[in-house]
Amino acid sequence: MVFSLALKMVKSREEAEEISQDTFIKAYKNLSKFKGESKFSTWLYKITYRTCLDSFKKNKEKYNTDTIDEITINRIKSTDSILEGIERKERAEVINKCLLSLPEEERSILWMFYFEELSLKEIVEVTDFSEANVKVKLHRARKSLLSIVEKNVEPELINHYGRK
Repeated sequence: MVFSLALKMVKSREEAEEISQDTFIKAYKNLSKFKGESKFSTWLYKITYRTCLDSFKKNKEKYNTDTIDEITINRIKSTDSILEGIERKERAEVINKCLLSLPEEERSILWMFYFEELSLKEIVEVTDFSEANVKVKLHRARKSLLSIVEKNVEPELINHYGRK
């Protein structure tokens, strides 16, 4: 889960591996600070999230256009049929491209909520935002994603299937 979150945030396998390693080192060194007030996984997510943010600050120009690697594609492949699998892959690529257009904060909150299935409370603990702020950011991220999807998907459908 640490590597998965890091990968979704930084979009580079090598950087995600480094962040994962740094996260576990930080967690080990600060294990005595874990009070058990939240789930251990939430505490670990928080460390991962903060480590990713630190990485963004260090390497701002690096995080713009890389794509998320095949791990995501493998997770969403359909087992029903090859055709459905291809269609899902194409949709995932479109959604992935749209997600990459979002700012890191919006993308990571959407990722934690929908793909990692963290509760709002867990996202609050990870990000240190208030619950109301997380709800607002999640709402805005959804609206932004919808706008981006509408701009990107409709032209692709027209190009692929032709005008009616």
